[in-house]
Amino acid sequence: MHDISAIRDFLPCATPEAWIQWALEHPDILLIDHAHCEKKAAATAMNMMFRYMDKTELLDPLTQLAREELLHFQQVLAMMRKRGIAYRGLSSSRYAQGLREGARSHEPARLVDLLVIGAVIEARSCERFAALAPHVDEELGRYYRFLLKSESRHFEDYLRLAQHYAGEDISGRVAAFVAREAELITSPDTEFRFHSGVPSRAQAA
Repeated sequence: MHDISAIRDFLPCATPEAWIQWALEHPDILLIDHAHCEKKAAATAMNMMFRYMDKTELLDPLTQLAREELLHFQQVLAMMRKRGIAYRGLSSSRYAQGLREGARSHEPARLVDLLVIGAVIEARSCERFAALAPHVDEELGRYYRFLLKSESRHFEDYLRLAQHYAGEDISGRVAAFVAREAELITSPDTEFRFHSGVPSRAQAA
């Protein structure tokens, strides 16, 4: 398995065991929402390329990221078809929006915050793939382990770009967003999603 110790050090907490159990109880939604996450990650990278087209250092890493995320989307769809799982719409979790609410509105601070948020999301995705891999079937576990390398590189790219465009120390912004992220994944959620928190008492009952 790809070494993700840097990502585990970056995140203030591990995925709760209750979420892992919840994921194993909803294998279809796990794959459907994973597919949505890959598509949204590609769209986020593309949107930033359009919005910040004057930031040339963004273009190459975000182009590669978008291509890889779309490839992963295609791979997850193929795995779903093989398992007889139909791709369908799902309501979004509160996770990404909960992080973006903390982004500053003026530039270049907003760009820096969006890049930090991208790093946080990629880090958690990577950590969750690693957490799930030992518990799912062999084929899915192998695929999740395969994803670790690209997801960890996306985390590094986003963080490096945030530091580049900030032009100053970003540790304070990183600390704020990882603290908010920890709140989102450890607090109760009513619906299971790839980035949801833990099941609420009603769900656990």
